[in-house]
Parts: sequence; structure tokens; C-alpha cells
Amino acid sequence: MTVFRYPTPKGSDITPRETYLSRRSIMAGLAAAPFGQSAHAAPLPTKTGPFSGALTPTDKQDVTHFNNFYEFGMDKSDPAENSGAFKPMPWTLRIEGEVAEPQTIDIAALIAQGGIEQRIYRMRCVEAWSMVIPWDGIPLAAILKRANPLGSARYVAFESVHRPSEMPGQNGGFGSLDWPYVEGLRLDEAMNPLTFLALGIYGETLPNQNGAPVRLVVPWKYGFKGIKSIVRIRLTKDQPPTTWQRMAPDEYGFYANVNPDVDHPRWSQASERVIGSSSLFGEKRQPTLMFNGYADQVASLYTGMDLRHFY
Repeated sequence: MTVFRYPTPKGSDITPRETYLSRRSIMAGLAAAPFGQSAHAAPLPTKTGPFSGALTPTDKQDVTHFNNFYEFGMDKSDPAENSGAFKPMPWTLRIEGEVAEPQTIDIAALIAQGGIEQRIYRMRCVEAWSMVIPWDGIPLAAILKRANPLGSARYVAFESVHRPSEMPGQNGGFGSLDWPYVEGLRLDEAMNPLTFLALGIYGETLPNQNGAPVRLVVPWKYGFKGIKSIVRIRLTKDQPPTTWQRMAPDEYGFYANVNPDVDHPRWSQASERVIGSSSLFGEKRQPTLMFNGYADQVASLYTGMDLRHFY
């Protein structure tokens, strides 16, 4: 009988005690964190990433209490009010499809590994309002590379969690969507350095109402592309369906790039209402920026495309 013996590790292979203990403390903090409707969650070990100094963030109260998250209701206040029963931990994210190495990623372990960046991005809703949000997370490209995409992969499909018992908006009724929520990007969009998987805001884990525990952030696109509470990422050969394009294809295209020159059929996109800018004369409006101000980083992705057709 062959007796297998594990090789004796070299000293350089052994995790330092302080690193191990730090990881254990992070994992314990996540397990005990008061995930729920409160905006106060577990601290995240973050480092400053790119796009972190030029913008002033919107007040945290506004960011955590003015949301579109229809799984919890149609009104802006519903996500904060109705998400207390949602349980975002434990959580795994599956990456599959046109990849050589499918992955199942434990989100608590991903957070504990470190390397989380804070990036301050503009956020522009298709409803013509905007915020500035300090996201904490990891570039999506870094996560996709773990799965080793095949040459046949051209698109990335995303799927949100389906838990009607915890998400009252998924129980049907007037205005209900076709659950689970799904979204998609072209692979080159997904691999762009701006595209982000957010695990937190303001240096803390994501509150339930903001998409806990992991959501997509694509700052040059309208906010509905930022699918929340993701459970599955699938690389595909063909363009995947998306929830809003399926619901109203004449109003919500696959690309959904912020574009002041292409109006929504029911309102102008030339300007935006700045949330949290209230004064004697009400919230200010400002001109909408092409690609939400990120044209230098992403315009080349759409060279030669008719952006009125591919809206």
C-alpha cells in the first residue's frame, strides 16, 4: 500500500500568524455583522483605488435611503424599509459558462483576502437623477480571470438572487418584474478597468438596500445595469437577455450608456437632478455628461457604433 505524506512546507509558504489572525477577525466580524436594513454594517479593509479623489460623495443617508431595488418595492424608500429580513451571509457567487475553470466564490472569504479598493464614482439613473458614491470592491476583470474565459466568450450574463420569502417585491402584483433580475455586458465592457464588483460603500459592507453582499457597478451606464445581490455570472457566446430590455425594449436597450443626446422616450436625458443638493430653490440640475463623464476611459469601446441604435 502506498502511503501518501504531505510535503513539509517551506518557511516562506507558511502564513504569518498576524495575517492569519487578521483574516479570522474579519471573518468573525462579517458573521456577526448586523446585516439588515441599517446602513451600519461591518467595516471593510480597503485601500484607495483609482478615481477616488476628484468627486465629493453624496451624503450616506441619501445613498442608503433613496434606492431603486424593486425586489423590495417600487418606491425609493421601500428598499430601506423592507429589506430587514434579507440574509446576505453566507453567500456564494458562481462563475460558469464559456470558461476553462468554473468558480464558486465565497463572498466572506473574498472579503477576508483583502485587496479591496475604494473608488468614488458618479452614478446616473435612467430616471435622470444622479449621485456620487464611494464604492468598495474589486475590479470585475480580476474575478473573471480566475475562471479563465475561453476564446468563445463574448458576453457576460448576471443573475440576481430569487428569494420571495425575504424579498417582498418578488411576490408579484402590479408593476412586478420577471424574476430573477438578469443583466448583461459585452466581455470587453466587463473587462474594462472601470467595471467593478462592489462589496461595500463608505468603507463598510453593503447594506441590504444597496445590493448586499455583492453588486455590479458600471459607472458609464445607467444605474439599472448595476444588478444587485448577484448569485451567478455566466460567460456566453451570444448576447444574454436583460430584465428591462425584455420588459420594454423600446425604452431600455442592452447597452444603456449614459448619453445626453439620446432621450428616453418619455423624458429628456440632457440634464440630471442631483440628489442631496437641496436648497431654497430645490435640488439643482446639471448637464448630463457623455458616458457619465468617463468618455476618456470607454468611448473607444463603441467606435463606429450608432449609439442611437445601440442605446
